[in-house]
Order: sequence, then structure tokens, then C-alpha cells
Amino acid sequence: MNTDPFTAHESNVRRYGRSFPAVFTKAQGATIWDEAGNPYIDFFVGSGALNYGHNNKNIITPAIEYLVGENILLSLDMYTVAKREFIEVFVDSILKPRGLSYKIQFPGPTGTNANEAALALARKYTGRSSVMAFTNAFHGMSLGSLAVSGSESTRELGGVARHDVIRVPYDSYPNQTFDSANYIDCVLGDPGSGIEKPAAIILETVQAEGGLNTASAAWLTEIQRICRTHGVLLIVDDIQAGAGRTGEFFSFEFAKLEPDIVCLSKSLSGSGSPFSIVLIRPEIDIWKPGEHSGTFRGNNLAFVTAGAMCRMWSDREFTAGVERTAVNLQRHLDRLVAKFPECIEQKRGRGLMAGLKCRSRAGVGRVHDVAFENGLLIESSGPNRDVIKVLPPITITDDELDHGIAILDRAIQEQADDD
Repeated sequence: MNTDPFTAHESNVRRYGRSFPAVFTKAQGATIWDEAGNPYIDFFVGSGALNYGHNNKNIITPAIEYLVGENILLSLDMYTVAKREFIEVFVDSILKPRGLSYKIQFPGPTGTNANEAALALARKYTGRSSVMAFTNAFHGMSLGSLAVSGSESTRELGGVARHDVIRVPYDSYPNQTFDSANYIDCVLGDPGSGIEKPAAIILETVQAEGGLNTASAAWLTEIQRICRTHGVLLIVDDIQAGAGRTGEFFSFEFAKLEPDIVCLSKSLSGSGSPFSIVLIRPEIDIWKPGEHSGTFRGNNLAFVTAGAMCRMWSDREFTAGVERTAVNLQRHLDRLVAKFPECIEQKRGRGLMAGLKCRSRAGVGRVHDVAFENGLLIESSGPNRDVIKVLPPITITDDELDHGIAILDRAIQEQADDD
């Protein structure tokens, strides 16, 4: 295995190459192979950017056809056939069946582009500067997104002060007895609270990087009511939790929310190609032409693959399969929690966005290493990196899921034996 070029020339900032010391070359579905031919079940899937697995034929075949047809690849925000077809299928297959009506903004290729655009629009629309954000949140690596993220180490990046952010407790933080929604309602309604009315509240329904913390439907519904009552916009960052990861297309569907702004990226393209959108309630879309820009907001290959992904959600057999797989994964994790109480504190997450909160960070590191040695890719999350993230493709087969869980079971068993 030759890793010399990476060591010699790539920045020290690289992370996952150190976590998974192999040189990968090929991938299909839920399996990725290194150059020595060793297979690995992928419960990492590009940190949630490959929900539909590697090289999903329903998604990749249209992309290949588009590439060989000498079609346009980069179009800024000009009109193209690929863009028109994506908009049409997204509206018909995703928005209309859910009773949602949004304008679609193409802000740039990444999730943080989407969040920056959403925050800028909220401030423009309301004329207010502050934003309310939550403990343990993560919203991206550009300055505006860093400011509304919760992790101390994350917020220290950038080297500039980050003002105009009101930090509040997430659902069930710090314990089950504190009602953070009631607190927010009180301080926004009390002129003596010292807390100014924000332009927006931004949240994740499942905090992926924050440790798979999951908001309840009741709490989310109350946050939306509070936003409506106080004239504050509700932004849902669905970058990692959306595009099918929780078992439904949007992670907020189970709570019957209708956010003012929704940010999507990661698995939106279905292929790993960078792509993001901002969904905007029509009356909030007060952008002037060209007021928000970005060179790579016209990624036509991503339009093609994202359109193919959206069409899958019109197939009842596909959606039933995703629902069944989510149930199977949760059943597997319940069994692991019951089997290893000395190692695992609790199950976290929802649907196919799941995690195991462990009793020590060192234990998670040991499980990660043993799992990799036996052919499974997993990563950790949370401010203390003590949560095992379990993110298989939502299209994983039953056999692949069983095999990956068996490796995880063995890794936890080895860690338990070491203790």
C-alpha cells in the first residue's frame, strides 16, 4: 500500500485517510474495495453524502448518458434542459406529494453554501441581525455556519469574532427535565429578558455531528409555533438528515413541519456530486437578481443525478424498502444495546440515521479500529467523540446490513473483553 504521496504532499488537515488507512479504488452499493481487493461494508457513506449507495445504477446510468452526449456541465444560473427537468421532477415527486410549496435557490455546491444563503436571506427579510442556534449544532465550515455551530473547537476556527448568535439548549439538553422550547418562548416574549428577537431559528431535527441527538415531534412543533408567534423564521438544516436518511425524504416530515427555509445538500445529488439547494417559502423570496451568487451553482451533472434520485421516491416499492430497512437497523441496534450494557449507554438517532452512545471515547476508538480491521467503515460523532455513527446506505440489502452489524457486534465484543 503506497501512501507516500499523501504523507509527503497532502496537508496535515486530512482526517479520514488517517482513520481508514487504506487506498480505495472501487465501490458498488454498500461495499467499497481497497487496491489490494479487500472489501469493506460502508456504514460511513461519505459522511452521509451517499445515502443511495455507491454507483447506484438508477442514478449513475442517466449521468453516463448525459456525459457522453456532449451536454453542458457548468451553466452558472442560466437555463438548461437538465436544470428544468430537475426542477420539474423535484416539484412533482418531492414537494407536491408532501403538500409543500417552495421556491428553489441554487446557492452553490456545498451544504455550508446553502446555510449561508439561508441565514443571509433571513436577515434581509426580517431586518434583524441575530440568529438563534442550538447546543451541539453543526452547520458547516464557512464563517456564518461556524458561528451558529455549537462545538467549541469548531467555533474557534476562522480567527474572527462571531457576533449575533443566541445560543439556546436543544431538545432534552442538558437533561430531560428542562423545557427549552418554553424557555425560548418566554425570553422572546419578555421585553426584560435581554435577548433580542432573532431573524431566524436554525436547527437540525437530528444533530448528526453533535452526537445523534434527536428532537421530538412535540418539541419541533412547538418551536415552529414559537417562530410563527414571534415573527421569527424557521430554518431547518436538512443537509445530513435529509434526502432520505431518516427514512422519509425530509427529516421533519414525521413532525408535520412546514419550515420557512430548508437547506439540502450531501445526498441530494444521489451520486456524491456536490449540489445544494435552499427551499424558500414564496413570500420570503425577496432576493434581487444576482444579489446572491456562486460560480458552481449550475452543476448540470448533479441536476441529472438528483432528478434520477427524486424519481425513486415515486416508486412505492422503493419507499417501502427504505422503511423496512430502517426498522431492521433499529432492531439490530436495540439488540446491541441490550447485549453490551457495560459498553453502550443508549441508542440514538432516528430511522437510518442512527448511533450508539458509548460509555467512553476510548471504547469508541477501539470499536472503530477493530471494525475497520474486519471490513467495516464507521465513524464517531459528538463533542466527546463517544457516539458510534451508523449510516448504512438506505438502499443496503438485508444481507449486507446483517454482515455489517455482525462485524460491529464483534468489534464491540472485543472492546468489552479488553475492559
